[in-house]
Amino acid sequence: MKALFKWTLTVLLLSLTAGCSSMKIQDYANETPKLDLFAFFNGKTQAWGQFQDRSGMVLRRFTVDITGTLSADKTQLILDEQFLYNDGEKQTRVWTIKQTQPNQFIGTAADVVGEAKGQSAGNALNWAYVLDLPYKDSSIHVNFDDWMYLHDDQTMVNRAAVTKWGFKVGEVTLFFRKPTLENSAP
Repeated sequence: MKALFKWTLTVLLLSLTAGCSSMKIQDYANETPKLDLFAFFNGKTQAWGQFQDRSGMVLRRFTVDITGTLSADKTQLILDEQFLYNDGEKQTRVWTIKQTQPNQFIGTAADVVGEAKGQSAGNALNWAYVLDLPYKDSSIHVNFDDWMYLHDDQTMVNRAAVTKWGFKVGEVTLFFRKPTLENSAP
């Protein structure tokens, strides 16, 4: 009986890990245009996105107005994100992002547990962090495996897998767009 239990547990664990992402940031090292995180988010950026549950059903849609400000010494980026959800809820998240080494970043925000760790290569950036997500009358900690891809100087696509205890609970899809000069005039 013990052998059957161990065999079943082993098969279960192997099947769970087989579904894990095998993407590596270095897979994108030769992709262009090259992402400069601080340059892309400096100034105004708009975003549109949605949260899908694990079956793919869209549960919430949102827009985000983002203002990025570089520190005087250009070693830190502050991202002020103003969310508006399709149900009327508003939310603010302020990120502080620092480059620790070439292509290595850390980020903090009030609802991020500890530090977000980021790596970039080519046109891509991968963030890994734990978010304290409001849920019913409390909150839960969920893991984000966040991938951002620069398409051109004004457009970035973001996909994030959201997991809890190793199980996928949902996915966030987000599109960022820098305003063009004619669209940024008052």
